Amino acid sequence: MTGGALAPLGVGLVGCGGFAEFVLDAVAGLPGLRLAAVADPSRDRAERLGARHGVPALASLDELLGRDDVAAVLIATPPATHAAMAITALRAGRHVFCEKPLATTTEDASAVAHEARLAGRVLVVDHVLRYNPLLRAVRHLTERGLLAPPRRFLFENDASDEDLGPDHWFWDPAHSGGIFVEHGVHFFDAARTLLGSDPVSVRATAVARPGGPVDMVSADVVHPGGVLASHLHSFTHAHRAERQLMRLDHGFAETRISGWIPVRAEISSWTDEAGAHRWQQLPDQLGELLSVDGFRPHGEEGITVRVERDAGSAAPARGRGEQRTVPHHVTAVIDLGGEARKPYVYAQSVRAAVADLVRAVREGTPPVADAVSGLAAVAVAEAATLAASTGTEQRVLSPDLAVSGGASA
Repeated sequence: MTGGALAPLGVGLVGCGGFAEFVLDAVAGLPGLRLAAVADPSRDRAERLGARHGVPALASLDELLGRDDVAAVLIATPPATHAAMAITALRAGRHVFCEKPLATTTEDASAVAHEARLAGRVLVVDHVLRYNPLLRAVRHLTERGLLAPPRRFLFENDASDEDLGPDHWFWDPAHSGGIFVEHGVHFFDAARTLLGSDPVSVRATAVARPGGPVDMVSADVVHPGGVLASHLHSFTHAHRAERQLMRLDHGFAETRISGWIPVRAEISSWTDEAGAHRWQQLPDQLGELLSVDGFRPHGEEGITVRVERDAGSAAPARGRGEQRTVPHHVTAVIDLGGEARKPYVYAQSVRAAVADLVRAVREGTPPVADAVSGLAAVAVAEAATLAASTGTEQRVLSPDLAVSGGASA
């Protein structure tokens, strides 16, 4: 501590590929954080990234952990290496920021979560959707009662394979864990966050391209209370033809969120007079509604609300046993600046996740995307992978049970 100020958290990064460059650019200038060193077995990659940021370039995680100025480790290596590196760093008394997935198996993810608890260190998983202002806004609106808790979650992802050649590690489950694990964890975690519950069981299907790898998977995940979450991931498109849609069914309302890095949400809701009045007040609450610690707004965010009074009958309406008098129709659009702002929103979401690590270390409180959330996402991803390969419904291991089991790496 110098002059009454807290010393910045020294971070060492391991894995100096393209994602590491993106992360370091995103967190540049983040208060309370200082990059101490980078490491990679490739000397060229390490020296190039180290020179760009003015820090030493090392050859390994062990060399990073040998430095007294590294209090936290940022893991930006391929998925199959995450668990072992995280455990090594935790056992060395370091905090950890880990790119998703936390691990490629539930057993390994459980071991990491157990180690984080034993070590008393902060671990943040890079589940960027938890730090996206649109998803935070939907949670706020649900907490305020403007939206009922979702009874259905749907995510469809037609992603690009344009940069994924036949020899790319993405296609090799031994390195990536497969599509459900490598990419699906983002959305299993989003569903868990927005639905507020751990999944119970899953059925799944996997489809391979002719003569090639599995490039399309789908999963139907059952949550408590009869809530169904459906996920589809397809890596089959050109960049320009990518499309993603997240849909939440709130009963008398629906939310549609576009993009796997969401930049626009449209909400359609039937409500009464009191609800219509509250919806109309939302544009004045823009800053509060979209607030995410560590995420810097760019100034082009906006909320528009349109209310059509008496758009429906004043007679009571009923669905799934719930009866309400809701004659007014509301359309609300929350926009983070359009598609052109997607790279900015992505970078700021990563920045907010790293800021969460700094906050949790300083305050001694849990991070938003902790080890248990990372474990929970891997558990459903692994169950979906098994369900697809066997054609049978699989139970999803409770993350609390998995952590208490304390599997060893």
